[in-house]
Amino acid sequence: MLQRSSYHAARSRRLSASSATTQRCLSQKLQPSISWRPAQVLDEYVQKEARPISLRQLTFFGRTLTEARLLSSANYVRTELPVRLAHRIRDMQTLPYVVVTNPHISHVYELYYKAFENLRRATDIQTPEDNERYCKLINDTLVEHLSVIPRLAMGILECRELMPPDAMDQFMNTILKARISRRVIAEQHLALTETYNSPWHFADAKTPQGDPQSDYVGEVFLKCNAREVVERCGSTVQQLAREAYGPDALIPEIKLDGHLNATFPYILSHLEYIIGELLRNSTQAVIERHQHLQTPPPPIHILICEAPQHVIIRISDQGGGLSPELLPYVWSFSKGPRTTMRLRNLVQVPKMAATLQEINAQQPEGEGGKPQESSLSSLTSRPPNLRLGMGLPMCRVYAEYWAGNLELHSLEGYGVDVFLQISKLGNKNEQLTTRALMDSV
Repeated sequence: MLQRSSYHAARSRRLSASSATTQRCLSQKLQPSISWRPAQVLDEYVQKEARPISLRQLTFFGRTLTEARLLSSANYVRTELPVRLAHRIRDMQTLPYVVVTNPHISHVYELYYKAFENLRRATDIQTPEDNERYCKLINDTLVEHLSVIPRLAMGILECRELMPPDAMDQFMNTILKARISRRVIAEQHLALTETYNSPWHFADAKTPQGDPQSDYVGEVFLKCNAREVVERCGSTVQQLAREAYGPDALIPEIKLDGHLNATFPYILSHLEYIIGELLRNSTQAVIERHQHLQTPPPPIHILICEAPQHVIIRISDQGGGLSPELLPYVWSFSKGPRTTMRLRNLVQVPKMAATLQEINAQQPEGEGGKPQESSLSSLTSRPPNLRLGMGLPMCRVYAEYWAGNLELHSLEGYGVDVFLQISKLGNKNEQLTTRALMDSV
């Protein structure tokens, strides 16, 4: 009896020691990934709804810029950013635990929580000096979050077997639209602050007198011309193609037709990203399909159509269309036959810009010590062989953000037609989830 009791006691000690070792190993392994935080503060912000805005609201508010309006803009951003961040943090918390502990997803989670804690602690902005300090905080946050898109994309690809693909794509679409929404209001306020501090600004003027960029109100370009954007993006894409395929490569011509004088209010960097990425895809497809021929490749035709409430841009190429194995996955972030290649290429893109401010933050300095400005993102300017498999889904996210649309029709063996629809009046609110997904049902 004594021996049996001693045996059980020794076995119990061994099991306890083994359990403690296991727990310690698990704790050491998972500790860097997800930190525990009290939920009460986050719950308070999750219960609030985001307040969507339209391009027209951004324009009217920033058109007559006074100190009171600037401070009002700062306090809107101060109260809105933590709410929008809290909703997306809660969405990430509802993912399967094995997904959240993925190193890429947890990296984004920690960035979001850090930003949430920093931004929610910002006090009421009452003076221009308070505003300058707040602008530095949001600018530092914007720069720190440059790694979000590639890390999210890698995490989604690595976890593609752990969640249904449709649920993963819905999560990715929601979090990217929310990211755009935060950057829009933050960058708009930074631009308004820059305008207010500029030497040509007068507080009682309806438009900035002497300002060479008076067609801008913050980040909103009031007279965005589709033809000019296509020509500028087309020139950049053709230059990239020459650098990639050699100076003797035959580059397809870009031909424009339709309502070439159509203008509308828009955030220029958003439109340039979409057009740049679509032209990049078409140019690359035409070159690779016709490069064995000695004759000039067929041109890329672009038609601009202006309707009472929309501007529609059709891009037509003869690049052979999409193969049946790729066509079902063109709008997906997590599905497709080339995930290994996409992961390998994403590793080469540690930071990914999708707006003008992000580009300027990471570009080398040009003459006079100023950043070399470019209106195309680093996504569009990547080498042709760096295929990330997320250009079209990203374009659709940007198109839908301002209540637009993006459709693709492929004729296998011939080419692709892409239709981009843009809301012309600027009166549509940003399309974002105003609450956490779990609370919006």
